[in-house]
Amino acid sequence: MRNRFDEQLELLNVELIRMGALCEDAISYASRTLMGEGDFANEVYKADHEIDQKEREIENLCMRLLLQQQPVAKDLRQVSSALKMISDMERIGDQASDIAEICGFVDDREAKSRLHIRDMADATMRMVTQSIDSYVKRDLNIAKEVVQYDDVVDDLFDKVKQELIGMLSAGNNDEKLGEFCIDMLMIAKYFERIGDHATNIAEWVEYSITGTHLE
Repeated sequence: MRNRFDEQLELLNVELIRMGALCEDAISYASRTLMGEGDFANEVYKADHEIDQKEREIENLCMRLLLQQQPVAKDLRQVSSALKMISDMERIGDQASDIAEICGFVDDREAKSRLHIRDMADATMRMVTQSIDSYVKRDLNIAKEVVQYDDVVDDLFDKVKQELIGMLSAGNNDEKLGEFCIDMLMIAKYFERIGDHATNIAEWVEYSITGTHLE
C-alpha cells in the first residue's frame, strides 16, 4: 500500500516539474516577444493552454491520492500543498499570456532595452524553478531563498517605475510615449505578480514540510 502511494507521489512530483517548466517557457517567450527577438505570442498562448490542462491533470491525481490513500500528517500536507501550488502556477500562465497580449500594442522603441523588465523576467523564472525544486527536494532552505528573492523583483519593479517616470518627464507631452509607458508599467506589474505567485508556491512548500504557513 505504501509503495503504491510513494509511486503516486513520485508521479505528482514529475507532473509538477513539467508544469513548472511550462511556466518557465511562457515567461521566457513573453520576455523574448517584448524585447523584439521575434513574435512568440502564440507560443505563450500554447504554453498557457498546456498549463491549464496540466492543472486539471494534477488536480485529478491529487484527488485520487486523497480519496484512495487517505493520507495523514506530512503526506496530507504534501498533497494539499500541491493543490494550492498548481493554482498559483495556473495564474502565472495567465499573466504571461497577458504580457504577450500587451506586447502586440507596444510600439518598437529602443527604450525597452534600457528598462529593467528583462531582469524581472529572468528573476521570476528563477523563482518559479526554485520553488518547484524546493517542493520536489523537500528543501526548506531553497523555499526560503525564493521568498527572500521576491525582494529583488520588487526592487526591479520600483526601478522600472522610476525609469518610466523619467521618460515621461522628458517626453514633452508625447502621447505615444505616454501609451508606451503605461503598457510597460502594466507588463512590469504582471512580472511582479508572477514573483508573488512563485513566493506563494514556496510558502506552501514550507507548510508541507513544517506544518506552518507564513502569511
